[in-house]
Amino acid sequence: MAMETILGIKGSDFVMLACDTMQAKSVIFMKDDQSKIHRLSEFSMLAAIGDGGDTLQFTDYIAKHLQLYKINHGYHLSPRAAAHFTRKNLADYIRTNTRYQVSMLMAGYDEVEGPDLHYIDSFGAAQSINHAGHGMGSLFCGSIFQRYWRENLKQSEAYNILKMCITEVQKRLVINLRNFDVFVVDKNGTRQLQSINPASYDAEALIISLSSAVKTT
Repeated sequence: MAMETILGIKGSDFVMLACDTMQAKSVIFMKDDQSKIHRLSEFSMLAAIGDGGDTLQFTDYIAKHLQLYKINHGYHLSPRAAAHFTRKNLADYIRTNTRYQVSMLMAGYDEVEGPDLHYIDSFGAAQSINHAGHGMGSLFCGSIFQRYWRENLKQSEAYNILKMCITEVQKRLVINLRNFDVFVVDKNGTRQLQSINPASYDAEALIISLSSAVKTT
C-alpha cells in the first residue's frame, strides 16, 4: 500500500478532495509541493497516487482524451461517464505490457446528476461512493468518515471532517505527511481551498486566542 494519501468526501451539492504533497523515492524525501490532484475539466478533477511516472502519464492521458471529447462533441462527459472511461482504460492496460500502477478518486459535478465521487483502484474496479481514500493514511480515516458523514453535509463541515482525518494521519502514521492540498468542485466549478498543515492549525489557534482576548477586554 502506498505511503501517499488521498481522501474524498461528497456533500449535498459538492465533492471535496484532499491529498498530501510529499514526493519521495524509497526512503528519500525529495520535495513537499507535489499536488496529486489534477483538473480534468471545469467541473471534474482526479486525485491519483501510485508509481510517480504512471500517475503523471495516465492522468495526462485521461485529461487529454476528455478534452478531445469536449472539442468533438461540444460538451464534457458527466462525472459518471468520465469515471467509466477512466476505469475502462485502466482495466484495458492491465491486459497489456503497459500496466499502470495508479489508484484514483474522481470527483465531479453535473447539473443533472449532481455531485459524484468515484473510487477507482489499480485493478480497474470502480464504485460511486460517499467518502473514500487511498494510501496508508486512509486506514485511519474510515471510522471518522462513517461517524460524521451525512447526506446534507455542508462544505465547512466536510472541510472539518477532512481536517480531523488529516490530524489523525499525521499523529498515527510513521511517515511525516506534513501538508495536504484541498480542492472542491460544485456548481461554480473547481477551486482550491486553504491547505491543511501545522501552519494552518497554528493560524487557527492564534485567531481563537485573539478572539478570546477581544471578548475579555
